[in-house]
Amino acid sequence: MNTKMELTPEQQAILDGSQGETMAKVMKTLVMYGEAFGATKMIPVTSEMGHLVTSFGLKVMTPVYDLMEQLIEAGVKSKQKFSVDPKPLAPEVPSDFLKNVVFKKFMYSKQTSYDEQLRKLGLVNDESYTCTCYMNEVGNIPKKGDVLSWAESSAVVYANSVLGARCNRNSGIIELMGSIVGYVPYFGLVTDEGRKATWIVEVKTTKKPEAQVLGSAIGMKVMEDVPFVKGLTNWIGTELTDDAKSYLKNFGAATASNGAVGLYHIEGLTPEAVEMGESLIAEGAQTYVIDDAELERVKASYPVMWKDKNATPKLCFIGCPHLSHAELREWTDNVVEGLKKSGKSKVSIPTVFTAAPAVVKEFKATEYAAKLEATGVVLSYICPLMYMNNPLAKKMPVITNSNKLRTYTTSRYYTDSEILDIITKGAK
Repeated sequence: MNTKMELTPEQQAILDGSQGETMAKVMKTLVMYGEAFGATKMIPVTSEMGHLVTSFGLKVMTPVYDLMEQLIEAGVKSKQKFSVDPKPLAPEVPSDFLKNVVFKKFMYSKQTSYDEQLRKLGLVNDESYTCTCYMNEVGNIPKKGDVLSWAESSAVVYANSVLGARCNRNSGIIELMGSIVGYVPYFGLVTDEGRKATWIVEVKTTKKPEAQVLGSAIGMKVMEDVPFVKGLTNWIGTELTDDAKSYLKNFGAATASNGAVGLYHIEGLTPEAVEMGESLIAEGAQTYVIDDAELERVKASYPVMWKDKNATPKLCFIGCPHLSHAELREWTDNVVEGLKKSGKSKVSIPTVFTAAPAVVKEFKATEYAAKLEATGVVLSYICPLMYMNNPLAKKMPVITNSNKLRTYTTSRYYTDSEILDIITKGAK
């Protein structure tokens, strides 16, 4: 669908070069992009901060670095300070000599120079590398109704759904341009009509569904559509508590990675669903019923990508998306208790918990930090997905409780309770 966009005098002036050739090109790119999706206008970005997905210095991303350099040389920068997704490397994460050579010499050889480019364009600070920028410790928390220029699937779906902000699922470069010019095209999830649900999902399980599996089931069923979920509040309540937010963080990441969901509504819980109820459901919406058997079917469908399907796990990642402070405390307590019950002092396989740098910093100031360290678990700000992109890492039997990580890498999914058993009782 190609639609001619109607610009305001200020927007037209930017397109005509009033702010220089580079800004004109940025505006032209956004206009052409929006028109391809049927946008008839541009609207202002209203959030205080942005968020970008491109935070890793892959050698193959040379065209991106060239574009960034052109922006910098033209004196252009984001109108908003922004956070970015996690870094791909961290010294505390287990890695051997060969993996490090591949990481530093071949895969992420541009990391240092790219970090510098991000700083020049508007990075908040060196602690702003996280996929969960909406954590209180990080502080990038949009208000309900804010129009965003954000990228990264799990952050976008959380902002749209749990916070009630408005943002489409676009590339990191498109969203950087939106932050630079201060406008985004008006289509899709930014519009009232685009936020209506075309699926009704009825949760009819006999126990609390695993967030990762429930999100996976919904994502694979509705794909890029908007679901209106009924029955989930029976298990997670009607208040957006820390526990509920953590559940929805993990649930949403699975809907976005196993499908392409950018917005969901939870009846009686998420802001728009509370405010507008079933008026959010579009005429002719389809229905998907999820019971215990359906969740088991979905979980059983996950392929095992290991060369030896019966191999002993060599590494475990927990925290994709990054863990909250509350989740870190809960996991620490569970690991300590699990080891006590099994008569062990250390986890049975190398295990990495990941969280935002600011969350890690705050956690390390608590008594929980020493407890976790004593178990042998490593705490890091790393992006597990980027770590697993190493060809040598792909050959390792890695386990995770993240459906997102399972989907994009060769890691194997286990539920939280299964993971806990493996790392505290011994690999299966």
